[in-house]
Amino acid sequence: MRRITDWLKRLPVIWKLMIGATLLIFLLFATYNFAQYLVLKHWMLNQERDALHVMMSQVQGYLEEQQATKESLESPEASSFIRNILGKNQMIRLIDDNGANLLLVTNHFNPKWITPLPITKSSLQDAWHGEDHILIYRTPFAIKNESGTVEMATNLETFDHFNATLLWVMVIGGFLAVCISAASGWAIAKQFLRPVKALAVTIQNVKQNGLQERVGNIGNGDELSQLASLFNELMDQLEVSFRQQKQFVDDASHELRTPITILEGHLNMLNRWGKKDPVILEESLNASLQEVRRLKGLVQGLLALSKSDSATLTDHIERIRIEPFMAQTIQRMEDLYPEFAFRMKAEGTGKLVRINPLHLEQMLLIVIENAVKYSAEHKEIDIRCYEEQKRVCISIQDYGI
Repeated sequence: MRRITDWLKRLPVIWKLMIGATLLIFLLFATYNFAQYLVLKHWMLNQERDALHVMMSQVQGYLEEQQATKESLESPEASSFIRNILGKNQMIRLIDDNGANLLLVTNHFNPKWITPLPITKSSLQDAWHGEDHILIYRTPFAIKNESGTVEMATNLETFDHFNATLLWVMVIGGFLAVCISAASGWAIAKQFLRPVKALAVTIQNVKQNGLQERVGNIGNGDELSQLASLFNELMDQLEVSFRQQKQFVDDASHELRTPITILEGHLNMLNRWGKKDPVILEESLNASLQEVRRLKGLVQGLLALSKSDSATLTDHIERIRIEPFMAQTIQRMEDLYPEFAFRMKAEGTGKLVRINPLHLEQMLLIVIENAVKYSAEHKEIDIRCYEEQKRVCISIQDYGI
């Protein structure tokens, strides 16, 4: 039994569902058919018994009506009446109290199968003679100066043949029911597991191809379809998080590179000319300290960004004037790239603007640095700041690629 249990546990889910559905349908079908068979068998046997009771009533009525005697029972009229009510595979026999025949009429029935048995009380019984099933009904009667027993017997050959045929039909029907239920169980299990299989295939594809894989639209509207939708939503969130992480790394490396480059430029300048020149030394130290503070702010901003679900931060918003802020930023770029000519033009930008100074400075440095990178031989960069429709606009133009 344990081996069977272990074997069932190792079966795939589709086989478990198919076997379970097959057994359930088969048990329901077999129970219904068996109950139907018993009901039909009992009903048909009662029909045979009722038929014998009707025949017995007719015989007793004839004996009372004709005031039959022993001699009248031997007449052709009595035999003719009995023969008229007798069916196929039946026998009617009248015997006296000693078991001697008073009247015997048969129709394809061997009277030797039934031993004469005088009785004093009606009885109905089943008997077997070899393979023949016989229903026997006996009841006492009384006529002038004579008493005896009426014996009726019917061979239930047709009844047994019908029962055997019905049983075979039910067995064949049960076999067909098993086949149909197995096929139906397989189809139901396959349909039931289709979303699960699609989910497993998608997970395998995610493992091989990346987070862009999704479960196809199932559209059943059931719990498994909802599970597939939830899986797709989860993968969407994971993909967005992965892209944000990648973008965060790219932005961090790009934003940290600019202040580090500026620091490196000032340190190189100090190493070459600023050791003995107090003016250059003071200017480079102030610029380096400013870049260190900006670098510290960038690190804090990136750490805050890594903890935030949104790529936009609204902390440290200040009201600043764009023109002096841009001039200060461009001055640092001129110190870093002295071979470039930075031309700044401001038009009506004296108003205060609400913005994060660190973000504005970083955007300016990144765009100007890109302009320097792609300027090639034309080492000129124009920076323009102007107001348009109540918005401050900044344009940076290079003359390279």
